[in-house]
Amino acid sequence: MMNRILPMPLRPALNALSLLWLATAAGAVAVFAAQTLLARRFGPAEYGLFASSLATITLIAPLAGFGLSQFRLKVFGTEGWQAQRWRRASERFIVASTTLALIGVAAWAEWGPPVDARTRQLLWLLLPVIIGLLAVEQIGSKLRLEERHGALAAWQLWMPLGRLLVAAYALAWSGMRIEMVALGYSAVAVLAVFAAMPQWRSMARGDWALRGHGAQDAAALQVRPPGVRQLCVQAWPYGMAAVLYPVFFQIGTVLLKYLAGNAAAGHFGIALAVMTAIYLFPATVYQKFLLSKLHRWAVHDRPRFRQVYRWGTVAMLASGIVGGLVLAFAAPLATQVFGAGYRTVVPLLQVLALCVPLRFLSTAVGSVLLTEGHMRYRVYAMALAALAAALLNLALIPAFAEMGAAIATVIAEALLLGLMYRGARRVDALELD
Repeated sequence: MMNRILPMPLRPALNALSLLWLATAAGAVAVFAAQTLLARRFGPAEYGLFASSLATITLIAPLAGFGLSQFRLKVFGTEGWQAQRWRRASERFIVASTTLALIGVAAWAEWGPPVDARTRQLLWLLLPVIIGLLAVEQIGSKLRLEERHGALAAWQLWMPLGRLLVAAYALAWSGMRIEMVALGYSAVAVLAVFAAMPQWRSMARGDWALRGHGAQDAAALQVRPPGVRQLCVQAWPYGMAAVLYPVFFQIGTVLLKYLAGNAAAGHFGIALAVMTAIYLFPATVYQKFLLSKLHRWAVHDRPRFRQVYRWGTVAMLASGIVGGLVLAFAAPLATQVFGAGYRTVVPLLQVLALCVPLRFLSTAVGSVLLTEGHMRYRVYAMALAALAAALLNLALIPAFAEMGAAIATVIAEALLLGLMYRGARRVDALELD
């Protein structure tokens, strides 16, 4: 009786979600602790210098892979084993896009907006982080398709725990400079690349344990493999979505550095670190657990797809409201956690608490736009929201500094939710009306 009501078998789903959620919670704690240690150790100005430089890397990093991991989830979900035909084109695509991302950071460091010598040095030191993030994303997509939730849970902890060790070492060694923290973050990224090598070799051999499509069909591998150009045509919406999200989320930190100084960027960077930890919950549910299944169900099991969509929307709205209220009331603890130099973070968090239900609900509503032919609308919506975020920050930061960035973020999140809802309403198959 329970299986008729629930959108998927209860016990396996809860076990997998619990495992991923525990790993995500542990990762969130590690990220939060690392940010806290660095903020207390270096103060707003030095920490702001580092946070804005890392945010710049984060803005450019999605060019490496350019949505390939998301496209892989979609194509394997719809084609099954036949999607192995994309393997060779994917390998060449990764090399080309990663090279472009590295060149982009180097160009920003040397010829971008007014960059002082220390910022330039930090950008060069953080360059390997791009390849580390690529490894985490690519191997994560393979583990999701194989539904190896334990391995995925462990894999997603690699970067947060490594960065926490670097931050703890910085706190213990009084002579450590912020440049050495950047070097430590890059070392963690390089180790992640080496740890990913066995899985990458398996992917290159076509050695997958794909779930949900039965045994591998040798005839499916006889299909003529597409070229890189065909891959680009198919993957570009996912790549644009991957690029636009950090622009949408991190643009305030970067612009604060240039318009209001490193200290303001440091204050806002701490607030965004808290928000990042909170946003890991819907990201875990949809990106790490449901996404590969949604791609499969959208083609092969529409009733389950519609049911999961409806249940997810209600659950995300309720949990987002609770999360926002908790953040608003708990925000005064920020001064005790991060130190007296971060008093201005409290009102920032109280304003950003409005974003929590907005983000949770837009993640659920927008999940339907990750499937079939709806990604183009999703990209247009994200581009409009990212443009609005940039313009709002440019308009509000000169007058209101960090608070202007917070207000701009709330308005942009509300706009994104409205656009996602409009797109979901257009998907007739969901029968939302």
